[in-house]
Amino acid sequence: MNIRQILQGKSINALYSISSDQTVLDGLKVMADKNIGALLVVDNGVLTGIFSERDYARKVILKDRHSDDTRISDIMTANVFTIEPEQTLEDCMVIMSDKHIRHLPVMDKGNLIGIISINDVVTAIIRDQKTRIDSLESYISGSPY
Repeated sequence: MNIRQILQGKSINALYSISSDQTVLDGLKVMADKNIGALLVVDNGVLTGIFSERDYARKVILKDRHSDDTRISDIMTANVFTIEPEQTLEDCMVIMSDKHIRHLPVMDKGNLIGIISINDVVTAIIRDQKTRIDSLESYISGSPY
């Protein structure tokens, strides 16, 4: 299974973003409204970072900063790891595990086309396992699959 297939299987494949000059409070409002754990930071159409709940907890709350006067650029993760749509689910899991990240933007020839979350990975694995189990059950019972 490749990343493009996972993106196509998502019920919602919306890209939510914020610019680096907006406040952390602005970002938190979008994340709360959309029920998501991370926002892509896009400036002038270019992916420049990612802002996550983890960034907020570690770089705002624990450092006694204030959400309404701290800029996204001050706390975002600027070194963003990405994945390409033709890479595999296994590639995605390796990157997420090795880098200790939960969100992975998908870039196709320099264009941002989606984002894969750890939840998307788990959902894809469960769906794949269910398909395999159903096929094996059909094979064993002699039913056509």
